[in-house]
Amino acid sequence: MSFLTRSFRRLSRMSKYSGQNLGSLSPAEIKQWLDSFDTVLTDCDGVIWVDNNPLPGAPEVINRFIANGKKLFFVTNNSTKTRPEFVEKAVKLGFNVTIDNIISTAYLAAQYLKSVGFSKTVYTIGSTGITKELDAVGIRHIGIGPDTIQGSLADTVASFVPDPDVGAVIVGFDEHFSFVKMMKAASYLNNPDVIFIGTNTDERFPMPDRVIPGTGSIVQAMVTCSEREPIVMGKPNPHICEIIRREYDVDPARTLMIGDRCNTDILLGKNCDFQTLLVETGIHKAEDIAKYGQSEDPAVRALVPDVYLPKLGDLLPYL
Repeated sequence: MSFLTRSFRRLSRMSKYSGQNLGSLSPAEIKQWLDSFDTVLTDCDGVIWVDNNPLPGAPEVINRFIANGKKLFFVTNNSTKTRPEFVEKAVKLGFNVTIDNIISTAYLAAQYLKSVGFSKTVYTIGSTGITKELDAVGIRHIGIGPDTIQGSLADTVASFVPDPDVGAVIVGFDEHFSFVKMMKAASYLNNPDVIFIGTNTDERFPMPDRVIPGTGSIVQAMVTCSEREPIVMGKPNPHICEIIRREYDVDPARTLMIGDRCNTDILLGKNCDFQTLLVETGIHKAEDIAKYGQSEDPAVRALVPDVYLPKLGDLLPYL
């Protein structure tokens, strides 16, 4: 069953709103909406910042949520940083958060392996964000950094000696992703006992004037080459819902998910029975919401958020 179909079938708690422009509501209605949730989960890239720049009003809104007593978590599919590194960046950009406010896919991947008693080696396609989280739980890893064809392709293939201790492959964002890394990872995954983890399936990053391939592009290449499906840690996979509910004791009906992607952030909210808010500072816009709402496919209509705003900062006057 696809995530879209699962999400549609689980919509037992229908929101009061569907695809509503929050700005079109009265101040009293917006206040009522703000009072309807105690916990806020928010994506980062394209929602509260882009690259190393905070989006207008976002730090003030996040800090006001915290000051008003709401539980708040950054839920990011970005696997390139550890939680302490996310905190360092967030604080530098003006957000009053600590490590307890951060849920990242690199952290989730390491915690998942720890939870299943993993004691072997991980072949990593990714960055130090993943390997540092593995180090934190005492799991050995290989594969980080550039790995390209040396000499001829035949020479490269012949020189590869698989590490017999590899018991898992983690695929995250890797600026050094290469033919050689794909060959090695697929070779390990040819053993059905080797665990296959993808940090997330985001297709591309939100940039104003160019397309930057996302982790999902790399994960999908590995799916094709290995002929296997990964356990996906990030949004919208239900695994993250289980972690949030178990570790952070949230009431789904009184939890808001904020994001810029309907197929990850908003779908995570639907998968977890959270309320949902889309902001138009990243991937998806009001016209996408309208298109999804007009679809005859109920699974596609499930991508429609409860409410949307041009930017998160637009909430500030009401907080």
